[in-house]
Parts: sequence; C-alpha cells; structure tokens
Amino acid sequence: MNIYVGNLSYQLTEDALKTAFEAYGEVQTAKIIVDGETGRSKGFGFVEMPEKEQAQAAIEALNGTELCERTITVNEARPKAARSTNRREGFGGGGGGRSGGFGGGRNRY
Repeated sequence: MNIYVGNLSYQLTEDALKTAFEAYGEVQTAKIIVDGETGRSKGFGFVEMPEKEQAQAAIEALNGTELCERTITVNEARPKAARSTNRREGFGGGGGGRSGGFGGGRNRY
C-alpha cells in the first residue's frame, strides 16, 4: 500500500521517515519529494508498505503525531492524476490584447 505523509520537516531524512514506519511492519520504500530545481524538500513524501494491515496500522497510529517537531498527516495515497499533454490547458482563456477579438483595436473589419 502506498501511503502519503504530509507536513514533513524540511530536515527530515528518508531514513528517519522509514524508521518511523518500520515500527508497524516492513517498509519497501520511503521517499521524500524534493523540488527539481532547488533540491529542497517539498514537505511531503510517500511510504510503500507491502502488507495492507500493517500499512493501515501505521496510518492510524502516526496520523496527527509529531515527527521531527512537526505534526504529520498520514493517509492512503490517492492515484496520481493523469497529466495533460496540452501544456496550456488550465491557464484560462487567454485572448484580449490588441490583435482583434471583441475588445476593439486595430484589426477591425
């Protein structure tokens, strides 16, 4: 089961994250997400545990507890949303400006 862990301290290491979850069972991976440009933690990560029962126990036990002086959020990770291949999608309608349209401008008929 893939587990989302949020509100992580920027100083927390992946080893420390893994250790916190190992108290509840086997941990396959513990990954803290970092900014690609700065290399700095984004304050959240994911823990993969193969046994669902152990993962549920970890979620129930760790959600709302302190880890490295921060109260963490722990829950089952949701599937990643599919990314659009159209990079402009979601940026609003655009338009306006001086090249015509309904706003008046130089290119009138």
